[in-house]
Amino acid sequence: MSVSQLAREIKESPTLALNEKARLLREKGEAVIHLGAGEPKSKVPVDAVISATAKLTSADIRYTPTEGIPSLIKAIIRYTEENYNKVVGPKNVIVSNGAKHSLYNLLMAIINPQDEVIIVAPYWVSYPEIVKMVYGVPVIVTPEDGRFHPHLEDITEKVGSYTKAIIINSPNNPSGVVYSEEFIAQLVAYCEKKGLYLLMDDIYHKLIFDGKTAPSVYKFSKDDSENSRIIVLNGVSKLYAMTGFRIGWTVANRKIIEAMINVQAQNSSCVSVVAQAAAVGALTGVQSGVESLRLTLQNSRDVMMSELGAFNGVKTVKPDGTFYCLPDFRAYSNDSVGLCKLLLEKALVVTVPGKEFGMEGHLRLSYCGSIKEITEGIARIKWALDPESPNEIYIGDRKMRRDWK
Repeated sequence: MSVSQLAREIKESPTLALNEKARLLREKGEAVIHLGAGEPKSKVPVDAVISATAKLTSADIRYTPTEGIPSLIKAIIRYTEENYNKVVGPKNVIVSNGAKHSLYNLLMAIINPQDEVIIVAPYWVSYPEIVKMVYGVPVIVTPEDGRFHPHLEDITEKVGSYTKAIIINSPNNPSGVVYSEEFIAQLVAYCEKKGLYLLMDDIYHKLIFDGKTAPSVYKFSKDDSENSRIIVLNGVSKLYAMTGFRIGWTVANRKIIEAMINVQAQNSSCVSVVAQAAAVGALTGVQSGVESLRLTLQNSRDVMMSELGAFNGVKTVKPDGTFYCLPDFRAYSNDSVGLCKLLLEKALVVTVPGKEFGMEGHLRLSYCGSIKEITEGIARIKWALDPESPNEIYIGDRKMRRDWK
């Protein structure tokens, strides 16, 4: 049996694969610590649960309009106005099965075969693969200074006659860096001048620390018409800890939304009405849970930075937001995939290889878990890698000895 060439070229999701390995090890009773997950531990907002329950108990679970139920569209319009100071209408919004599905449908709607999409490293692992799935060409831009914050010059050097769009994710997964106002302003002006689509993945836009904020692209846009090529993607997965509900949305001009509705009508018909009801509850209900999650993550970030700071040879850029940091482990290995396998096999710690994010030699570490998981996880990594650390450690109830170089 053979599969298509396109299917053969699409990589397995490393984060989902690692999640599965961790699950299987835990089922065997192994004391696994997961520092790779992008899933907050906080509970789903009670307003979301109540709203979903009410829909379920009605026993009226049917198809919805492809673009989403009116109450959720209205909630997203309000959210956009309150958080971006941007007024949009119902024809500017479509709800999809998570932000990943939103991005896929969007690229399907705007990309022709061989169109180039610029992606700034470090980048979320699915960006290049989704671009390839719609027969586009991902063009990776790595900042020349080796830092996680791009410069406009890095991007413009890669723009050519086939360039169609630029994807930006700030706060950034995997680095946690928030891109500056100056950079966002320059990028918006450049895209509007060149007629390029600017895709803003804002899934973490409220999970920012130390009093900082993420600049809104709308603040710098000169084109407020229905010809605007600025597009914002968001969802409830991260802010509201609703990863399993799979609700994302896109805000764009009417022509793009119309095309996305046609694409979505053919590949999924619509989003689950129960999940949409839950999203309405989350967006319109009490919002204190978002701030509580942000404060928890900021504290966890500080603990992670403190633990990594005592780790010889590891260099880390302090995250401005998200759930992640991207420390540089090249003092120990330039092979991030091999390093992840070693840490999982020897120390039972799940990490994600930086290679998948365009940053070889780095590891993405998540501080979504408990303080105990963070401190013990870093202690195990240090034991496994640092020859100056104690030679023995307890992992679960087993005493382990470092017997490798």
